[in-house]
Amino acid sequence: MRAKGRFGLVVTGGAGAVALLAAGCSGGGTGEIASGKPGSAVTISPANGTAQVKPDGTIEVKASDGKLEKVTVQGDKGAEITGRLAGDGKSWRSARTLTPGASYTVTAQARGGGKTSTVTSAFTTLKPEKTLSIVDVTPNLKGEKVGVGMPIMLRFDRPVTDKAAVERVLRVTPDKPVEGAWRWIGSDQVIYRTRTYWQPHQTVRFQANLAGVNAGDGVYGAKDAQQAISVGAAQITTGSISGHHMTVKRDGTKLRAIPFSAGNGETREFTTTSGVHLLMEKGDPVTMVSPGRQEGDPGYYKTVVDHAVRFSNSGEYVHSAPWSVGSQGSANVSHGCLNVSPADARWFYDIMQRGDVINLTGSDREVEWDNGWSFWQQPFDEWKKGSALA
Repeated sequence: MRAKGRFGLVVTGGAGAVALLAAGCSGGGTGEIASGKPGSAVTISPANGTAQVKPDGTIEVKASDGKLEKVTVQGDKGAEITGRLAGDGKSWRSARTLTPGASYTVTAQARGGGKTSTVTSAFTTLKPEKTLSIVDVTPNLKGEKVGVGMPIMLRFDRPVTDKAAVERVLRVTPDKPVEGAWRWIGSDQVIYRTRTYWQPHQTVRFQANLAGVNAGDGVYGAKDAQQAISVGAAQITTGSISGHHMTVKRDGTKLRAIPFSAGNGETREFTTTSGVHLLMEKGDPVTMVSPGRQEGDPGYYKTVVDHAVRFSNSGEYVHSAPWSVGSQGSANVSHGCLNVSPADARWFYDIMQRGDVINLTGSDREVEWDNGWSFWQQPFDEWKKGSALA
């Protein structure tokens, strides 16, 4: 059985909560019964008064005779310390890392020979020169509902040397389970996606038990991070670039068929990409500027558009284009975006969720898996190879 104290965890009775982690520290102290008569000898490591304890160390409590009845760990800041009581009641070990630069007090009670003994040990952890923190978790907008294709994207405040150690403490727990995996995108960013789309209308919880994790090169995790992500309706758009139409469905029900005019294909950059994209952001208005061209160059343009929804990093949007209504549904005349009527653009803009899927076919330019959020372009078995734990 377990009960939470103000700062830490109280463990009583049988087996505790979770599996063990790192190796222990040395030192300890022996307790006595309140009357002064010897009871069950208890040793706590780290010993009372120890300083500079490494955050990835382990708290250990042992009873030489008798059994432990209760162990509490109180800290002045940071992560709650969980632990496990051995089945024979003789020992207890912490099951996670400690917060750097923190003070802890361990109190242990044991009973033997009809007597109870209590021992405490107070110690402090190392305050490292360098720490590692998560500076962004996307999605992160307050009250936001996201689409079923939405990845979870983490960015750290410095390069991660021991990616495996960090990845081990990242947890994703959806209400409706589905297989997923992390993939490192450079040294300071890691992204989680699932094998299949999230089930709609659920909560996905992210937890990083980062505090105290040895991230390599003397860098320790500074603090934990968590996020609750709300997955909304399954809004999936399918479109044919050569057929000039797309269909929007919500939870399998058709909402609207929209005619569009896609990229004219005169150059690669003016060719709308085929493949599975995710809706990334929206803006009203958005200024479109031709990439790689200066004013006066052939093909230069600078245009302000309304109700624009981005679906790649190469400048592709669904947006209002009243100037091309006559071509929408019949010809591709744009610079790569999907031009739709003002009414359809406003409607699409209003229902859009970040992470909604837009799957386009019909062009000879395939979207790259790392172009925007097009991570679904990569087969999941290939995606998993980017995990540090693969």
